[in-house]
Amino acid sequence: MRIDDYKFGRIVIGKKVYTKDVIVFPDHVKENWWRKSGHNLVEDDIKDVIEYRPELLVIGRGKFGLMKVGEELLKKLKELGVEVVVGKTDEAIRVYNSSDVERKVGAFHLTC
Repeated sequence: MRIDDYKFGRIVIGKKVYTKDVIVFPDHVKENWWRKSGHNLVEDDIKDVIEYRPELLVIGRGKFGLMKVGEELLKKLKELGVEVVVGKTDEAIRVYNSSDVERKVGAFHLTC
């Protein structure tokens, strides 16, 4: 899947507009993604991603990069052999769209 557009609070994937955070898998979009601790990303928040075992996980931390990614989560993903790229959502989307990895997932916080 390719991300067509992103602006604060809004992302377009396959001509469909989403206004809540999303996780983008190769064959579907998980809508209305929310984290248990809001702006802190931990393992429980991406269980389905971990079960999928992507080669690449791109995490968009929001327009201003306010979402934090826990060190324990990054350690776990590394142990599982998942390459992780973390950045502000604009940057993360550029990485996601330019990657030719087939088993990639994007987890995108759309606001702050």
